[in-house]
Formats: sequence, structure tokens, C-alpha cells
Amino acid sequence: MNFRVGQGWDVHRLAPGRPLMLGGVDVPSDLGEVGHSDGDALFHAIVDAMLGAVAAGDIGRHFSPSDPRWKGAPSRVFVERAVEILAEAGWRVVNVDSTVLLERPRLAPLVDDVRASIAEALGIPIGAVSVKAKTYEGLGPVGRLEAIEAQAVILLERVGL
Repeated sequence: MNFRVGQGWDVHRLAPGRPLMLGGVDVPSDLGEVGHSDGDALFHAIVDAMLGAVAAGDIGRHFSPSDPRWKGAPSRVFVERAVEILAEAGWRVVNVDSTVLLERPRLAPLVDDVRASIAEALGIPIGAVSVKAKTYEGLGPVGRLEAIEAQAVILLERVGL
């Protein structure tokens, strides 16, 4: 088997006065993610997809929210470690397709910055990174500005065959 697919998902509550991080990019907003780390739901979904593809558990197994080392940590650290875990297992990321579900702010002006940040963290070309932004059109916790949700799908290929 030369390829594997992983799927990741994350959700975080939103609160005033918190930073809003998406794929390592600080997004101007009056609401931000509540989390033990920086709460970057998009990076968290990507890490879960990576780890899942190699059957290495999930983000909580490697970066427990009860571990004080990760308090306020940038989620890029989690992505970089997940890249190492993949490499140790003989895999590398080919591409990522992701969706961020957030009512506001509108993310379209920042999508290319987020794609570039993700590509850099994963060590892949920006053309191999897709970030889509959607709303819940006022429905549910995301629509009521209570939460942000992110989904990611990753394709891996075996290295050194």
C-alpha cells in the first residue's frame, strides 16, 4: 500500500478577548478560540487527519490538554511533531483539503495566507493545500457565534519505495 487517507475534525468554543488562529495565521476578530493551546481548530483538524492516517491516535494522545507544557502553545508545534511522526513511520503528506466553518469574520481575504502557512508547516507546495471557508448561515453553535469548526482530509504517500 503506497497511499493512505486521514480525516480530521475539531471544534472550539469562541469567546471575546481571545486570539483567533487559523492554520497558524492570526485572524483579526473580536472573538477567538478557547483552548488549552492557542486553540487553532484548523491545525488541530490537520494533525488529527495526519495521525489518523498512520493509526497513531489523535491529537489528545500526543498533546494532552491536561499537560501544562501545551498551555498556550502554538499549534504549529503539533503539526511539526505530526510531520516527524509520519516521517518516522515512512510517510509524507501529499496534499490537504480543509474546510473552516465560521460565521464571522469572513475568511476569504486570508485564505491564501492560511494556505501558505499550512504548506510551510507541512513542507509541501501551496498548490497542494486547499482551505475553504463556509458559514452555518445562522444555524447551530457556529451560526450563533459560539463555536468554530474545522475539517481536514490528508493524502499520504509512502516514502522510499
